[in-house]
Amino acid sequence: MPAGSASYVYVGARTTKERNARGDGLNVYRMDNASGAWTHLQLLSDLVNPSFLAFDRTQRFLYAVHGDLSDITAMAIDTASGRLRVISRQSTEGKNPVHLAIDPSNRFVVVANHVTSTLALLPRHEDGSLGAVIDLVKLEGKIGPHRVEQPFAKPHQVEFDPTGAFIIVPDKGLDVVFTYRIDAEKGKLLQVGQPVQAREGAGPRHVAFHPAGRLAYVVNELDSTVTGYHFDAASGSLKPFQVVSAVPDTFTGNSRAAEIAVSADGRYVYASNRGNDSIAIFAIDAASGRLTPATWTLSGGKTPRFFALGVSDRFLFAANEDSDTVTLFTRAQDGHLAATDKVVRVGSPVCILFRESQS
Repeated sequence: MPAGSASYVYVGARTTKERNARGDGLNVYRMDNASGAWTHLQLLSDLVNPSFLAFDRTQRFLYAVHGDLSDITAMAIDTASGRLRVISRQSTEGKNPVHLAIDPSNRFVVVANHVTSTLALLPRHEDGSLGAVIDLVKLEGKIGPHRVEQPFAKPHQVEFDPTGAFIIVPDKGLDVVFTYRIDAEKGKLLQVGQPVQAREGAGPRHVAFHPAGRLAYVVNELDSTVTGYHFDAASGSLKPFQVVSAVPDTFTGNSRAAEIAVSADGRYVYASNRGNDSIAIFAIDAASGRLTPATWTLSGGKTPRFFALGVSDRFLFAANEDSDTVTLFTRAQDGHLAATDKVVRVGSPVCILFRESQS
């Protein structure tokens, strides 16, 4: 995260009535890096469900997938003002694209189509625009036991490992985590090894890597747990070594885990809970990678679907989807979070990205 005086903030949201959403599009803010305060700059109101966002590798372009639809939009970023300009739109050839990632060479975009069980590969051009899908991979396997949430394969994320060689794909429907790589010469997505099995009904959702690159942590949506994995950067293989609850043992209600992140210093894992409406904080053992629960902090709103660490990890921003707020927390050296009085009102927020201001 930037350490300058200001950053630009891009907030994706749900907008459609089918989701009972109240978002108005993609919002752009300018953030004071000292205080964490946001000032509104721009609204792209014609974007439907810009639910997940990603920069290209130069941070000159921004891409948004449109949840519940079948599209991805490419936007150019004005480096002086942080404002966005739509330059192209492309089909993902699937339903409900929920996550996307740009490969290290900046030549390809990978998309997870959640409802049609596919991974799409699109070419990225130098002007930021996208070409049509060049590869579409169908994920298959034994579905999980949840009769509502696991009717078929449901890839929920496409995350490059720190080396950029492999793509980790948690699949909520099959209770597995896949590994893929890109054959750049042929323009193909290739599966690497066999998927790693999670517990039945766990519903793997998102993965976050330790900065050292040898550990990965997956948040499991359906059973509200976090699984620790040893990651082999040479082969792309994952080996699980621990499962811990993402909710406190005093919580007896219903909850679904959502987002996960590892602090830049490699000492803490954070995970969000929808239902318990909290951010879980785990200390990482430096030798083994094992997690120990430190504490839980209320997210300051309802349904924290997403959160982001910001400004050299001094802040955490919780996107509370069902209370239409982004709440700011300060982060201490011991990893704990402290609530502040800074709350940004934004309808149904579901993704936050930061870009350092050039001015």
